[in-house]
Amino acid sequence: MFRQKPLAAAVSMAVWSLAAVPAMAQDAPAGQIQTVEVTGIRASMAKSLAVKRDAATNVEVITAEDVGKMPDKNIADSLQRLSGVAVRTDYDEAEKVAMRGTNPDHTLILFNGHTVSGGDWYFADQLSSSRSTSLSLMPSTVINQAVVHKTSEAKLVDGGMAGTINVTTRKPLAQKERLTGVVNLGGVYSDLPSKFAHDTNAAINWKNESGTFGFITTVFAEKRHVRRDSASRFAYSGGSGWDVINLDTMKGITDESLAGTGYKASDLQGVRIPGSMSTEYVEGVRDRKGGMFSLQFKPNNDLDMTLTGFHSEMKANNFGRLNAGAMFSMLRGLGGVQGTNVPTNSNGQRVYAQIKNPVIVTERTLYGHELKVLKAADIVYPAGTTPQYIGETEGAYRDGAKASSAFLDLDVKYRVSQDLTVKALLSATKGVGKTALDQGLTYTRYGTGVSYALGSLYDAPFVQYYGTGPNVPGRNPDGSGYVLSGRAASGVTTNDKEHSINLDAEYKLNSAFVNSLDFGVRHADHRRDSARRFPQLRNSNLESFAPTGAFNFQPLPADFGSGLDGPAGWDNTSWTLTPEALKAYFAANYKPTNAQWERRVSTELDMRERQSAGYLQANLEGERWSGNVGVRYVRTKVNAAVPAPIPVGLCPRTEPGKPATTCAAVPGAITTASDGVQYYDGVPFNPLAGVMYYKEAKESTFNNLLPSLNLRYELTKDQILRFGTSKTISRQNYNILGAGYGSPTCTDGICQVTGPNPNLEPMFAKNVDLSWAWYFARRSVVSVNLFASNITGYPKTGVAGQDRVTLLDPRDNIVKEFAVNSASQQGARIRGIEIMYEQPFGSTPFGFTSNVSKAKTKVDDGRPMVGASEYAANLGLYFENEKVSARLVANYRSEYVNTSTAPAPNANSQGLSTINGVLMPVAPTMAAPVTTLAFNASYNLTPDLVLSLDATNLTNVKRAYYRYSEAEPQKLDVAGRSYYVNLKYRF
Repeated sequence: MFRQKPLAAAVSMAVWSLAAVPAMAQDAPAGQIQTVEVTGIRASMAKSLAVKRDAATNVEVITAEDVGKMPDKNIADSLQRLSGVAVRTDYDEAEKVAMRGTNPDHTLILFNGHTVSGGDWYFADQLSSSRSTSLSLMPSTVINQAVVHKTSEAKLVDGGMAGTINVTTRKPLAQKERLTGVVNLGGVYSDLPSKFAHDTNAAINWKNESGTFGFITTVFAEKRHVRRDSASRFAYSGGSGWDVINLDTMKGITDESLAGTGYKASDLQGVRIPGSMSTEYVEGVRDRKGGMFSLQFKPNNDLDMTLTGFHSEMKANNFGRLNAGAMFSMLRGLGGVQGTNVPTNSNGQRVYAQIKNPVIVTERTLYGHELKVLKAADIVYPAGTTPQYIGETEGAYRDGAKASSAFLDLDVKYRVSQDLTVKALLSATKGVGKTALDQGLTYTRYGTGVSYALGSLYDAPFVQYYGTGPNVPGRNPDGSGYVLSGRAASGVTTNDKEHSINLDAEYKLNSAFVNSLDFGVRHADHRRDSARRFPQLRNSNLESFAPTGAFNFQPLPADFGSGLDGPAGWDNTSWTLTPEALKAYFAANYKPTNAQWERRVSTELDMRERQSAGYLQANLEGERWSGNVGVRYVRTKVNAAVPAPIPVGLCPRTEPGKPATTCAAVPGAITTASDGVQYYDGVPFNPLAGVMYYKEAKESTFNNLLPSLNLRYELTKDQILRFGTSKTISRQNYNILGAGYGSPTCTDGICQVTGPNPNLEPMFAKNVDLSWAWYFARRSVVSVNLFASNITGYPKTGVAGQDRVTLLDPRDNIVKEFAVNSASQQGARIRGIEIMYEQPFGSTPFGFTSNVSKAKTKVDDGRPMVGASEYAANLGLYFENEKVSARLVANYRSEYVNTSTAPAPNANSQGLSTINGVLMPVAPTMAAPVTTLAFNASYNLTPDLVLSLDATNLTNVKRAYYRYSEAEPQKLDVAGRSYYVNLKYRF
């Protein structure tokens, strides 16, 4: 099933050829592991294993030097190497981290013990309002240590249902020398866009002679050009995704049109068919800049204070082009703009596309049903038909796309007495995701037909369009070509911020079994808001200031799609407007009003969440065993200001530039926002047009107890047995709790509207974990870990719940009660195993690391768990001596349900669909298995000067997606390789 190009043999052989270099340096004595300065792969592995071995709970560990010896560009890249960890990757860079088969929303990311807010750079993610933390803003150079907690304990911050990851940054006084630093100068070459960029960072550490005060300053400026080539089934609403052939609406499919094929029209009834053959081309940039500082004051052994600040901003303008077919619309005889319900017209007659040369196969779906699929066909209009609507081409430039993340924390530790130590952690964090303007124009394409043939999952399909004329903008005399048919422009800003305080204490008892008590409290005030901006345009005429002239248009590059393979002759050509032409069009058509008028209240998110917790944990210790037992009390208070619609005509809207009006019927009505009402030049303003909204206050409070128990037992000096059981919590995504109402519909006396469910309780998991580890030699371990989780409160989206709201029936303009179509809750479970094995190759400079995990998930309604991969694996080979170090790493992730990390509350991902008379679950989009390969090598020119080479995505992997089965390919992406060369100087 899984097929990729062969691995680069030269790269693989390069690792083994290093054996000719002088023998490796002597290992540091075992007793020095905790204090020696880590300087290489072997020492960093020893340190990580020592921390893992001594921990009371089941953890995985990454150290700073380990990251430096891997081809990792952000923290997520590093974490994906660990057992049980998988990542969501975009443009060949890991972004969001998932653990043990779950979605990234269920993993809690901490920095220095507190949460960190981060913005998303991509427009759709900025709108999703998930709880997952994007690590694309966090360069790997800021890590001191990352500890992955696979089992929970009472003193851990709550929120990680599947696990918690705590990333610590460096402390100034931990360095051995008074003045140290590093300067890294380098560059990166991205082979698909064929562009170079800089890759630089620097750090300096100083402490005074007495070792009581010091500081660290780190800066980074890293840029990378990205490109993605895709073949997909995406199109507009009239032709997206997959559907079935319906002879009642697709009247061109007849026995006569199928003559000579061996099929009758009835044979095609209900056969699955792709709605479109599309190509997508995206270019962008990742320009990440920022820095970190840390000040540490330790006047004596009793008091230690550290102030740490971090800021990172990534500018990520991106430009997408789409060339989409419209086979559904063609077969249904629809010729309107973008597949609307306008009949085709050829010489005064409505025409329907026919199916010629069909190839039908039978698929078995992931739910076990058999379906027929139209694997290949010619979708053509009858001979003599004038050119008709066959699809669209568009360009969308997302200007001012950026994300930022910042935090400031003060960590104070004071030893009150020999037995009592108190700690305080105060933190503030803010993340922003923003796109100033997502602007695009759509051109409708006219022709006479299209041929397609679906190949394997990992090959681009064949596609060829007919009768479209030259592949340039403009309508031709025969009616073929392109016509400007649509425009869209909007911006979005999402803010996420939190202030928190942790007060903790440790009291030593030194009793027979209870060594010490940990206890403390935490309070966090979290706010999340998201708002879209829709600029007001001067008129409805699409042709106003429309770009003309060849200089405003550009074709796709000649090599577009070359990495997607596929059959010879498939149409990989298209064109689009330049970014400058798009920006000029919308600038010329923009009509200044005010920020309030450009609001769409219906899309806004406005939430506040206050989390309070207290815990007590007893740390246990006996002969050959240790552990902890505790309980954490958690109180969550959610406040949501939900946009609620007001019946049309009930409240007057305020004209831009006029004093704001109030509505007597609904005093809280937001009268100054347009919410889609246009204010064109020369058109009288109607204050009663359109839907108006007010913010409806919703509040919920949840109180929960989270017990935990962890035991560690030394079977022998080198064999460790661990057992852990706990109850963990994960709060629902913000959009499920606080999204606005929309799409009211009434059918057969039943009225429904999409909307939030602020009454949803958090998700909980009852977890059991059993592990065995054998540290059989230096830097060597083999371990087996069994785990299970029973989850309650897992969201079931797209279900009419108990909430009701009063709205206007759009059919008769009568106010009625609507059931809110939102999210309910159900159960889920996870059962899994993780195996890890790493070891040097005897006394040679070589060694390897490996791990594999399996996590079987099940949801009550039978659907796969979103974002859950059943299998994940890593294999790494390394070489190190006193001059050279090298590492080749492969990462595998099996298929999973691919969706936004925060699916909309009304998403019908858990509905039912009737296909060929069989009622079955709606098909999710599945991401197919993927294996990536990366390489790192460094050479010590001098003891202080190191030259390094990194390469990522060496096999130029293709990422494939499908629907019910691999016979229904949905999308195929390729993003190219990246090569980094760096010169690092330490002093």
